[in-house]
Amino acid sequence: MSFSAPRAGATLWLTDPGLSVSDDIRAALLRTLFGTLPIFAGGVLNTVAVAALVSFRHPGSLFQLWLWAELLLCVVRLVVLMHSLKAARAGRKTATDLYLWLAVLWAGSVGYGCFITICSGDWVASTLACLSAAAMVGGICFRNFGAPRLVAVMIGLSLGPCVIASLISGEFILLVVAAQIPFYLIAMTKASYRLNQILITTMQAERDNDRRARHDSLTGLTNRVGLGKAFDQQRAAGRPFGLLYLDLDGFKAINDTLGHAAGDRLLVEVADRLRSAAERDGVLSRIGGDEFVMLVPASDAQAAQFAAGVIATAIAQRPFVIGGESVSLAGSIGVTFDAYCTKPLEQLMREADTALYQAKAAGGGVRFGAARPAPERRADMAGAAIPARALTLAV
Repeated sequence: MSFSAPRAGATLWLTDPGLSVSDDIRAALLRTLFGTLPIFAGGVLNTVAVAALVSFRHPGSLFQLWLWAELLLCVVRLVVLMHSLKAARAGRKTATDLYLWLAVLWAGSVGYGCFITICSGDWVASTLACLSAAAMVGGICFRNFGAPRLVAVMIGLSLGPCVIASLISGEFILLVVAAQIPFYLIAMTKASYRLNQILITTMQAERDNDRRARHDSLTGLTNRVGLGKAFDQQRAAGRPFGLLYLDLDGFKAINDTLGHAAGDRLLVEVADRLRSAAERDGVLSRIGGDEFVMLVPASDAQAAQFAAGVIATAIAQRPFVIGGESVSLAGSIGVTFDAYCTKPLEQLMREADTALYQAKAAGGGVRFGAARPAPERRADMAGAAIPARALTLAV
């Protein structure tokens, strides 16, 4: 689920994590504010119950105002929360700013209840209200630590009035409460910041690990795992696409002559050219050695073959300069096309690999489809049923 980012300056400040994070992590932190529905329900039901009990003991207007405020905030917050969850699942905008302001108002209502009960001199009601507020602080911290500034504001509004009420109550013993609460506020706020840092660090580590798992460490292109995931997304979108299988001609000789370091540098340069030549929605992968696979959007087979020609031209159009040496390089490309997004990746790879073998046998270039499997390239291709459509282009 994706929730809309806050728009107002105040709510943007409230949800700022305090650290420089990527947009996806910022969105994930925002998502945590809408989670843990049981904690939300337990918190609002508790404060409503306390307000009702205190209002029963003190039927005056100040306490009735507290009870009605709690009831109204409970209903409105729940409606906004459920609407936001539904909208997020449907990919629509969510009432994030309103949701945050309601949370702040609820914290203020809790603080108001503590203030009027302490000032009433009813120590039974005061104890009940203050214990409830202190318990709510734990829920505020652990539910909203994705936005530690919001936590600090909500704790301050919940417990801050207790300090003021203790100072004006005339009870000497309550001065201890007035002295303790600021330390409690600071400690819980620091705890929320610490939890926030741990969460961000964990998210960043997970994303780094996921990137390493999906991407080639040398070129930064996707690897076989990333190719598989990108292929699944492409099929799910239902858009026709072509699969291009590229192998660099003569790379082994260059690698043996100039050394592996130069060969690695050459692969990086090739990857850069592929990025420049590929279409915006294309997916580039290095699946090993000097072999690259590309998924390119294509309306038909001719469009896929044209994209392959652009790629091959980009590789061969000018020499590469590696370690002061000018290196000319070309590539052979096998092309296949899936108009209905029904073929599995393994089949498309076999078709393109066979076409690549035939292009190499013909002296290089681009070849579409396949006439027969190439047993010396892959033993598991024997007996594969592949369309006999082929056209070799000079590059």
